[in-house]
Amino acid sequence: MMQRGLYLVTPDWNDTARLLATSHAAMRGGAQVLQYRHKTANPTLRREQARALRELTREQDVALIINDDLELAVAVEADGVHIGRDDGEVALLREAAGSGLCIGVSCYNDFERARLAMEAGASYVAFGAMFASPTKPEAVAASPTLITRAKTELGARVACIGGITADNAAPLVAAGADWLAVITDMYHATDPQAQAMRFARLYS
Repeated sequence: MMQRGLYLVTPDWNDTARLLATSHAAMRGGAQVLQYRHKTANPTLRREQARALRELTREQDVALIINDDLELAVAVEADGVHIGRDDGEVALLREAAGSGLCIGVSCYNDFERARLAMEAGASYVAFGAMFASPTKPEAVAASPTLITRAKTELGARVACIGGITADNAAPLVAAGADWLAVITDMYHATDPQAQAMRFARLYS
């Protein structure tokens, strides 16, 4: 199972070289998971980038999760898939994926969705937005208490996302977050390796 810590979520970059270089720097700084998410890419670019990231994550011993695309996850031998509200049923996905694939589920600020996801076979649940997010400014607000509740009542492993920075993340770790999912504060950092190290220290 994936190690706790910084969970990278890729931005919508078509520049594969830049994507790989920034991701690699973050992994050297201690990132534990990378989710490939590129909503606007054409299928050819998605396959190319996912395959390149699979090679890189294997070299760096980092888990690779594919956003919303089980077929692509299987094709590149990813470690898992992450789904949102409109991306299928967890139980059906688990049946199709088998027991070996990690399944993450976005639960927004909805504890009942998290409960149902875990009962259906999810590997982890994700809550957010924890803070105002430049990526999804319209996202609902989620409380850190959801993290603690999911840990204690559901025995779930929990990721959190939404406006998370190295400066505001400590209370989320204190609440029990297994992973801090970050886009902007990592992929637009001046020094991604140093920035990743700041997140890694929150778990040390």
